[in-house]
Amino acid sequence: MKRQYHRALTIAGSDPSGGAGIQADLKTFSALGCYGMSAIVAVVDENTVGVTGVHPIPVDFVTGQIHSVIDDIGVDAVKIGMLHSSELILSVKKTLEQYKVKNIVLDPVMVATSGDPLLQEEAVATLRHELVPYARVITPNIPEAEILLGSKIERQADLPRVAKELSCNRQVSVLLKAGHLHDEELTDIFYNAETDELLPLTSRRLDTPNTHGTGCTLSSAFAAFLAHGESLNDAARHAKDYINSAIVKGAEYQIGHGHGPVHHFFNFWE
Repeated sequence: MKRQYHRALTIAGSDPSGGAGIQADLKTFSALGCYGMSAIVAVVDENTVGVTGVHPIPVDFVTGQIHSVIDDIGVDAVKIGMLHSSELILSVKKTLEQYKVKNIVLDPVMVATSGDPLLQEEAVATLRHELVPYARVITPNIPEAEILLGSKIERQADLPRVAKELSCNRQVSVLLKAGHLHDEELTDIFYNAETDELLPLTSRRLDTPNTHGTGCTLSSAFAAFLAHGESLNDAARHAKDYINSAIVKGAEYQIGHGHGPVHHFFNFWE
């Protein structure tokens, strides 16, 4: 018997600058010992400064990519990123249902780091009611959580309650990211809906503009650790450690004129 790879599939948009989206996901999968695969849902014209345009891939071509990859290679975990329309959200869900994929990590991407919107307004309700409860884990930041909840989040102390509220009555586990708050010590909250546990994940705030693709990287790291067979709590801890180290090491570099990327391969080269 030959050895098998740990297989991770990303379903997301393509970032030509390499810091976010499909490119960030594949870098993360590779850095964490997974065989990375992709289904591209849109080609995004962007760089470290901002988003110029989004060119959607036809929905049937997106689902065709998913079928082609899973039918041939199989999959141990799926990361879902930017899905810009209701039709696409429903089609991706329907396609994954056919394969009974358990390890689905959803990054509910709605706005780019630069502040540019990436999701059509009518798709927000579809994401909230159809795809969020179907995932095993979601990884919203504060603005995304506010959109999903329909209310403001202003204090670190609110995060445990918010994480539970986002779990759809314990249907989905929630890694709620605290980076948009202003505390010097950042404490993300992971709510494990399968065990009803709250896990604080703490790090120091780092003053750096190189935050392009942090959400993509964290969610793909979570998926990679699940593909390795780790428990939810261990995958959450290890994903947090990975993104924190990638931010710290990436802060030493300058690339582009806006929000630069994190250092996905800090374990391999400086």
